[in-house]
Amino acid sequence: MNATNPATGEPIKAFDETSSTEVERALQAASRAFEEWRNLDFSKRPAPLKIASKLLHENKEDHARLMALEMGKPIAQGRSEVDKCASVCDYFAENAGKFLAPETMPTDAAKSFVTFEPLGPLLAVMPWNFPFWQVFRAAAPALMAGNAFVLKHASNVPGCANAIQEIFQQAGLPGGLFSNLRLGNDRAEDLLDHPAIKAATLTGSVRAGRAIAARAGKALKKVVLELGGSDPYIVLEDADLEKAVEICVTARLINSGQSCIAAKRFIVVSPVLKKFQELFVGRMKAQKTGDPLDETVTVGPMARDDLRQELHKQVGRTIAQGAKLLLGGKMPQGKGFFYPPTVLTGVRKGMVAFDEETFGPVAAITEAADESEAIRLANDSPFGLGAAVFTRDTARGERIAARELHAGACFVNAEVKSDPRLPFGGIKDSGYGRELSVFGIREFVNIKTVFVK
Repeated sequence: MNATNPATGEPIKAFDETSSTEVERALQAASRAFEEWRNLDFSKRPAPLKIASKLLHENKEDHARLMALEMGKPIAQGRSEVDKCASVCDYFAENAGKFLAPETMPTDAAKSFVTFEPLGPLLAVMPWNFPFWQVFRAAAPALMAGNAFVLKHASNVPGCANAIQEIFQQAGLPGGLFSNLRLGNDRAEDLLDHPAIKAATLTGSVRAGRAIAARAGKALKKVVLELGGSDPYIVLEDADLEKAVEICVTARLINSGQSCIAAKRFIVVSPVLKKFQELFVGRMKAQKTGDPLDETVTVGPMARDDLRQELHKQVGRTIAQGAKLLLGGKMPQGKGFFYPPTVLTGVRKGMVAFDEETFGPVAAITEAADESEAIRLANDSPFGLGAAVFTRDTARGERIAARELHAGACFVNAEVKSDPRLPFGGIKDSGYGRELSVFGIREFVNIKTVFVK
């Protein structure tokens, strides 16, 4: 496994894959550690997560730099990611006891209640785009619920995976409770057949999700999937356009556009389309693309060249289908896997940029006649991760978000983002199950009924 600097295209370091013998040893250690951890008094579980939070803060600069070097994340965004990882550790350390406390259920029994018991070692197949956050988002609730955690991270961020394992080791987790296995995707799928693995979670592509779900289903093991997205942002005629454009551009370019919940389709009603496009293109043009270690850069390189090449093909095919290029769209020369902020307009159903997920700094603008058509276009997608609507009438926006948009998270006058206090996940091809909040921590427990007559 090779780590490559996407800003230069130069190799950083090569890592050996975990051998079959090492995998077996790690899974056996995870099983032993799980038995110790699950029987630990619940009041003692938060301590390692609190220490992990402290370590994250203390070493924020190193972790942010590592993300910049391995996958091109602008360093300021990397610092924010580390802070968010610390917050999720603190949140579940402080709230897991309440979320998993036994609940009395009145019945005809002398006593009846529900308990929440851990399942065992959990396999986590994680992506490269948020190499720290995705892992901590899954690990903090899983560990606090009493499970062991077996990580298969993306092959292009092996340094990040090693750093996370070191954090948990230094935090004092029992040996084997958190394991980092360097494996290819095929070998990761094989782990689902291993008796030590009791459940799985994956954040990644639809293709990877289908493969993991099929294998887990065959083994009758639960899986939570957070897959791709093509989030629609509806801009209505009464929106504050200046504010809406500011949020929309930020939401499109977060992580250089490489986010499942990045804004990707901008559905704008006719009366404000021209003004929106003018403001949007101006703000996109003002972004600085370059070295992710430069504090002033807002758009870094794409993580891999194959991803950049595929994105460029999507842009070209969309233009060939009749869309108009307003900005960018040209492959840069020189070192690194950079792609310019790009704006397409006249994008319609049936075009690539409307039908497919574009994982990079490419925005697709679609015109809608009115609110009704905007909602229809927003929902006319195989994805259903996030969505947003912009209007000065917050009651109108709340109605649309709560009742009209088909997605797992719908925001009004704000960009879609995850928050430890709120459940996170999608519908349709964006996956199923939830992470974060009380709903997320209860995904990987046995919800057990106890009936005493």
